[in-house]
Amino acid sequence: MTDSTLSEAEKKQQYNFNKLAKRLRHNVGDAINHFNMIEEGDKVMVCLSGGKDSYTMLDILLGLQKSAPINFSIVAVNLDQKQPGFPEDVLPTYLAGIGVEYRIVEEDTYSIVTRVIEEGKTTCSLCSRLRRGILYRVAEEIGATKIALGHHRDDILSTLFLNMFYGGKLKGMPPKLVSDNGKHVVIRPLAYCKEKDIVRYAEAREFPIIPCNLCGSQPNLQRQIIADMLRDWDKRFPGRLETMFTAVCNVVPSHLADPKRYDFANIKADGQPRDDGDKAFDKEVFSDPARISIMDSRKPIHVDACGEA
Repeated sequence: MTDSTLSEAEKKQQYNFNKLAKRLRHNVGDAINHFNMIEEGDKVMVCLSGGKDSYTMLDILLGLQKSAPINFSIVAVNLDQKQPGFPEDVLPTYLAGIGVEYRIVEEDTYSIVTRVIEEGKTTCSLCSRLRRGILYRVAEEIGATKIALGHHRDDILSTLFLNMFYGGKLKGMPPKLVSDNGKHVVIRPLAYCKEKDIVRYAEAREFPIIPCNLCGSQPNLQRQIIADMLRDWDKRFPGRLETMFTAVCNVVPSHLADPKRYDFANIKADGQPRDDGDKAFDKEVFSDPARISIMDSRKPIHVDACGEA
Protein backbone atom coordinates (compact mmCIF):
# COMPACT_ATOMS: atom_id res chain seq x y z
CA MET A 1 0.00 0.00 0.00
CA THR A 2 1.40 3.40 -1.01
CA ASP A 3 0.99 6.71 0.79
CA SER A 4 -1.44 7.87 -1.89
CA THR A 5 -3.89 5.07 -1.06
CA LEU A 6 -3.85 5.69 2.69
CA SER A 7 -6.67 7.55 4.39
CA GLU A 8 -5.88 10.65 6.46
CA ALA A 9 -6.40 8.63 9.66
CA GLU A 10 -3.99 5.95 8.43
CA LYS A 11 -1.42 8.56 7.44
CA LYS A 12 -1.63 10.12 10.90
CA GLN A 13 -1.31 6.70 12.53
CA GLN A 14 1.76 5.91 10.42
CA TYR A 15 3.27 9.30 11.21
CA ASN A 16 2.79 8.79 14.94
CA PHE A 17 4.28 5.31 14.79
CA ASN A 18 7.32 6.55 12.89
CA LYS A 19 7.87 9.22 15.56
CA LEU A 20 7.53 6.61 18.30
CA ALA A 21 9.92 4.19 16.60
CA LYS A 22 12.46 6.95 16.03
CA ARG A 23 12.26 8.02 19.68
CA LEU A 24 12.78 4.47 20.95
CA ARG A 25 15.69 3.84 18.56
CA HIS A 26 17.24 7.13 19.65
CA ASN A 27 16.84 6.25 23.34
CA VAL A 28 18.35 2.80 22.86
CA GLY A 29 21.20 4.23 20.79
CA ASP A 30 21.94 6.83 23.47
CA ALA A 31 21.98 4.20 26.22
CA ILE A 32 24.30 1.97 24.21
CA ASN A 33 26.66 4.88 23.52
CA HIS A 34 26.63 6.39 27.02
CA PHE A 35 27.44 3.10 28.72
CA ASN A 36 29.46 1.46 25.93
CA MET A 37 27.04 -1.46 26.05
CA ILE A 38 27.92 -3.09 22.73
CA GLU A 39 31.40 -3.23 21.22
CA GLU A 40 32.99 -4.48 18.04
CA GLY A 41 32.65 -8.27 17.71
CA ASP A 42 30.22 -8.68 20.61
CA LYS A 43 27.84 -11.60 20.68
CA VAL A 44 24.73 -10.29 22.40
CA MET A 45 22.43 -12.79 24.06
CA VAL A 46 19.00 -11.14 24.02
CA CYS A 47 16.85 -12.67 26.76
CA LEU A 48 13.37 -13.01 25.29
CA SER A 49 10.55 -13.70 27.73
CA GLY A 50 7.68 -13.24 25.30
CA GLY A 51 6.64 -9.97 26.94
CA LYS A 52 6.37 -6.51 25.36
CA ASP A 53 9.71 -5.30 26.72
CA SER A 54 11.93 -8.08 25.42
CA TYR A 55 10.18 -8.16 22.04
CA THR A 56 10.74 -4.42 21.68
CA MET A 57 14.38 -4.73 22.74
CA LEU A 58 15.06 -7.47 20.20
CA ASP A 59 13.25 -5.60 17.43
CA ILE A 60 15.16 -2.36 17.99
CA LEU A 61 18.54 -4.07 18.40
CA LEU A 62 18.01 -5.92 15.12
CA GLY A 63 17.26 -2.59 13.45
CA LEU A 64 20.31 -0.91 14.96
CA GLN A 65 22.48 -3.87 13.99
CA LYS A 66 21.90 -3.02 10.32
CA SER A 67 23.05 0.59 10.65
CA ALA A 68 25.58 0.43 13.49
CA PRO A 69 29.19 1.41 12.69
CA ILE A 70 30.36 -1.75 14.47
CA ASN A 71 29.74 -5.43 13.84
CA PHE A 72 27.98 -7.49 16.48
CA SER A 73 25.83 -10.61 16.43
CA ILE A 74 22.54 -11.35 18.19
CA VAL A 75 21.21 -14.60 19.62
CA ALA A 76 17.69 -14.59 21.07
CA VAL A 77 17.31 -16.93 24.04
CA ASN A 78 14.05 -17.93 25.69
CA LEU A 79 13.77 -19.94 28.89
CA ASP A 80 10.72 -22.20 28.80
CA GLN A 81 10.07 -22.66 32.52
CA LYS A 82 7.30 -25.21 31.92
CA GLN A 83 4.49 -23.10 33.27
CA PRO A 84 1.12 -24.75 32.66
CA GLY A 85 -0.42 -23.60 29.40
CA PHE A 86 2.79 -22.01 28.07
CA PRO A 87 2.39 -21.83 24.25
CA GLU A 88 5.63 -23.52 23.21
CA ASP A 89 5.22 -22.82 19.49
CA VAL A 90 4.79 -19.03 19.65
CA LEU A 91 8.40 -17.91 20.09
CA PRO A 92 10.05 -20.46 17.74
CA THR A 93 7.54 -19.53 15.04
CA TYR A 94 8.11 -15.80 15.53
CA LEU A 95 11.90 -16.02 15.73
CA ALA A 96 12.18 -18.30 12.71
CA GLY A 97 9.91 -15.92 10.83
CA ILE A 98 12.16 -12.89 11.39
CA GLY A 99 15.29 -14.90 10.65
CA VAL A 100 17.19 -14.32 13.89
CA GLU A 101 19.41 -16.96 15.46
CA TYR A 102 17.70 -18.30 18.56
CA ARG A 103 17.73 -20.95 21.24
CA ILE A 104 14.87 -22.24 23.38
CA VAL A 105 16.02 -23.59 26.74
CA GLU A 106 13.64 -25.93 28.55
CA GLU A 107 13.99 -26.08 32.34
CA ASP A 108 11.15 -26.95 34.72
CA THR A 109 11.69 -24.18 37.26
CA TYR A 110 7.93 -23.81 37.69
CA SER A 111 7.66 -27.09 39.60
CA ILE A 112 10.57 -26.13 41.83
CA VAL A 113 9.10 -22.73 42.66
CA THR A 114 5.59 -24.01 43.36
CA ARG A 115 6.97 -26.82 45.52
CA VAL A 116 9.30 -24.65 47.60
CA ILE A 117 7.24 -21.46 48.00
CA GLU A 118 4.21 -21.63 50.29
CA GLU A 119 0.86 -20.91 48.70
CA GLY A 120 0.05 -17.22 48.91
CA LYS A 121 3.72 -16.17 49.09
CA THR A 122 5.40 -14.31 46.24
CA THR A 123 7.48 -16.46 43.91
CA CYS A 124 9.55 -13.78 42.14
CA SER A 125 12.70 -14.03 44.26
CA LEU A 126 13.29 -17.76 43.81
CA CYS A 127 12.07 -17.73 40.23
CA SER A 128 14.50 -14.93 39.37
CA ARG A 129 17.46 -16.69 40.98
CA LEU A 130 16.77 -19.91 39.13
CA ARG A 131 16.25 -18.12 35.83
CA ARG A 132 19.39 -16.04 36.28
CA GLY A 133 21.56 -19.10 36.93
CA ILE A 134 20.26 -20.89 33.85
CA LEU A 135 20.75 -17.87 31.61
CA TYR A 136 24.32 -17.40 32.86
CA ARG A 137 25.02 -21.03 31.99
CA VAL A 138 23.54 -20.65 28.51
CA ALA A 139 25.56 -17.46 27.92
CA GLU A 140 28.74 -19.44 28.55
CA GLU A 141 27.59 -22.28 26.31
CA ILE A 142 26.93 -20.04 23.32
CA GLY A 143 29.93 -17.76 23.91
CA ALA A 144 27.91 -14.60 24.52
CA THR A 145 29.93 -11.54 25.51
CA LYS A 146 26.91 -9.50 26.64
CA ILE A 147 23.57 -10.48 28.19
CA ALA A 148 20.79 -8.05 27.23
CA LEU A 149 17.77 -7.72 29.52
CA GLY A 150 14.57 -5.84 28.71
CA HIS A 151 14.27 -3.62 31.78
CA HIS A 152 13.18 -0.07 30.93
CA ARG A 153 13.24 3.33 32.66
CA ASP A 154 10.16 2.61 34.77
CA ASP A 155 11.67 -0.69 35.98
CA ILE A 156 14.79 1.18 37.08
CA LEU A 157 12.75 3.74 39.00
CA SER A 158 10.59 1.00 40.53
CA THR A 159 13.70 -0.78 41.78
CA LEU A 160 15.01 2.46 43.28
CA PHE A 161 11.81 2.98 45.28
CA LEU A 162 11.54 -0.69 46.24
CA ASN A 163 15.01 -0.49 47.79
CA MET A 164 14.22 2.82 49.49
CA PHE A 165 10.83 1.81 50.90
CA TYR A 166 11.47 -1.84 51.73
CA GLY A 167 15.25 -2.28 51.81
CA GLY A 168 16.63 0.91 53.31
CA LYS A 169 19.07 1.36 50.40
CA LEU A 170 19.56 4.02 47.76
CA LYS A 171 20.02 1.44 45.02
CA GLY A 172 18.52 1.08 41.59
CA MET A 173 19.01 -1.12 38.54
CA PRO A 174 22.05 -0.06 36.47
CA PRO A 175 22.03 0.07 32.67
CA LYS A 176 25.26 -1.97 32.64
CA LEU A 177 26.95 -4.11 35.27
CA VAL A 178 28.95 -7.28 35.77
CA SER A 179 26.83 -10.29 36.74
CA ASP A 180 26.83 -11.45 40.36
CA ASN A 181 28.99 -14.45 39.46
CA GLY A 182 31.56 -12.12 37.91
CA LYS A 183 31.57 -13.86 34.53
CA HIS A 184 29.24 -11.78 32.35
CA VAL A 185 28.43 -8.21 31.41
CA VAL A 186 24.71 -7.52 31.72
CA ILE A 187 23.23 -4.64 29.70
CA ARG A 188 19.80 -2.98 29.64
CA PRO A 189 19.43 -1.24 26.27
CA LEU A 190 15.92 0.01 27.12
CA ALA A 191 17.19 1.93 30.17
CA TYR A 192 16.15 5.30 28.70
CA CYS A 193 12.81 4.09 27.29
CA LYS A 194 9.44 4.84 28.87
CA GLU A 195 7.16 1.90 29.51
CA LYS A 196 4.19 3.65 27.92
CA ASP A 197 6.19 4.08 24.70
CA ILE A 198 7.07 0.39 24.74
CA VAL A 199 3.41 -0.54 25.24
CA ARG A 200 2.39 1.52 22.21
CA TYR A 201 5.24 0.14 20.11
CA ALA A 202 4.46 -3.48 20.97
CA GLU A 203 0.79 -2.96 20.14
CA ALA A 204 1.61 -1.35 16.81
CA ARG A 205 4.09 -4.09 15.90
CA GLU A 206 1.57 -6.75 16.99
CA PHE A 207 4.11 -8.88 18.81
CA PRO A 208 2.73 -12.28 19.91
CA ILE A 209 2.76 -11.48 23.64
CA ILE A 210 2.96 -14.39 26.10
CA PRO A 211 1.68 -13.44 29.59
CA CYS A 212 3.49 -14.70 32.69
CA ASN A 213 0.62 -16.35 34.54
CA LEU A 214 2.82 -17.35 37.46
CA CYS A 215 3.70 -13.75 38.26
CA GLY A 216 0.38 -12.33 37.15
CA SER A 217 -1.42 -14.30 39.84
CA GLN A 218 0.20 -12.17 42.56
CA PRO A 219 -1.56 -8.79 42.51
CA ASN A 220 -0.15 -7.63 45.86
CA LEU A 221 3.49 -7.76 44.89
CA GLN A 222 5.51 -4.85 46.30
CA ARG A 223 6.80 -4.11 42.79
CA GLN A 224 3.23 -3.81 41.52
CA ILE A 225 2.40 -1.37 44.31
CA ILE A 226 5.39 0.79 43.36
CA ALA A 227 4.52 0.58 39.65
CA ASP A 228 0.97 1.76 40.38
CA MET A 229 2.38 4.67 42.40
CA LEU A 230 4.67 5.74 39.55
CA ARG A 231 1.86 5.54 37.00
CA ASP A 232 -0.31 7.70 39.24
CA TRP A 233 2.47 10.28 39.59
CA ASP A 234 3.05 10.27 35.84
CA LYS A 235 -0.64 10.96 35.24
CA ARG A 236 -1.05 13.66 37.91
CA PHE A 237 2.38 15.30 37.60
CA PRO A 238 3.63 15.20 33.98
CA GLY A 239 7.41 15.27 33.83
CA ARG A 240 7.99 13.90 37.32
CA LEU A 241 9.29 10.50 36.18
CA GLU A 242 11.63 12.15 33.69
CA THR A 243 13.07 14.35 36.44
CA MET A 244 13.45 11.42 38.83
CA PHE A 245 15.25 9.32 36.25
CA THR A 246 17.58 12.21 35.43
CA ALA A 247 18.39 12.33 39.16
CA VAL A 248 19.39 8.65 39.04
CA CYS A 249 21.88 9.65 36.33
CA ASN A 250 23.12 12.69 38.24
CA VAL A 251 24.19 11.64 41.73
CA VAL A 252 25.98 14.01 44.12
CA PRO A 253 27.54 11.80 46.86
CA SER A 254 28.65 14.79 48.94
CA HIS A 255 25.00 15.73 49.43
CA LEU A 256 23.86 12.34 50.67
CA ALA A 257 24.96 10.68 53.92
CA ASP A 258 26.95 7.54 53.11
CA PRO A 259 30.47 7.73 54.60
CA LYS A 260 31.50 4.77 52.43
CA ARG A 261 30.82 6.83 49.29
CA TYR A 262 32.16 10.19 50.49
CA ASP A 263 34.91 10.90 53.01
CA PHE A 264 32.90 13.05 55.40
CA ALA A 265 35.17 12.15 58.34
CA ASN A 266 38.23 13.87 56.88
CA ILE A 267 36.59 16.99 55.45
CA LYS A 268 38.68 20.11 56.12
CA ALA A 269 37.97 23.73 55.22
CA ASP A 270 40.82 24.86 52.95
CA GLY A 271 39.48 28.23 51.84
CA GLN A 272 38.96 27.06 48.25
CA PRO A 273 35.53 27.30 46.54
CA ARG A 274 33.99 23.88 45.90
CA ASP A 275 31.34 22.78 43.44
CA ASP A 276 30.17 20.18 45.97
CA GLY A 277 30.21 22.60 48.89
CA ASP A 278 27.22 23.15 51.17
CA LYS A 279 24.57 25.70 50.15
CA ALA A 280 22.18 25.22 53.03
CA PHE A 281 21.39 28.95 53.26
CA ASP A 282 20.55 29.34 49.57
CA LYS A 283 16.95 29.71 48.56
CA GLU A 284 15.78 26.57 46.79
CA VAL A 285 14.80 27.09 43.17
CA PHE A 286 13.34 24.18 41.24
CA SER A 287 13.44 23.66 37.51
CA ASP A 288 10.52 23.05 35.20
CA PRO A 289 10.66 19.25 34.67
CA ALA A 290 10.30 19.81 30.93
CA ARG A 291 13.70 21.56 30.92
CA ILE A 292 15.55 18.67 32.52
CA SER A 293 16.85 15.84 30.38
CA ILE A 294 19.07 12.81 30.73
CA MET A 295 21.58 14.52 28.46
CA ASP A 296 22.09 17.24 31.08
CA SER A 297 23.53 14.63 33.43
CA ARG A 298 26.24 13.83 30.86
CA LYS A 299 27.67 17.35 31.07
CA PRO A 300 30.39 18.19 33.63
CA ILE A 301 28.30 20.89 35.34
CA HIS A 302 27.42 21.55 38.95
CA VAL A 303 23.94 20.59 40.06
CA ASP A 304 22.83 21.82 43.46
CA ALA A 305 20.66 19.96 45.95
CA CYS A 306 17.51 21.15 44.16
CA GLY A 307 18.53 19.76 40.81
CA GLU A 308 18.95 23.27 39.41
CA ALA A 309 21.93 23.79 37.13
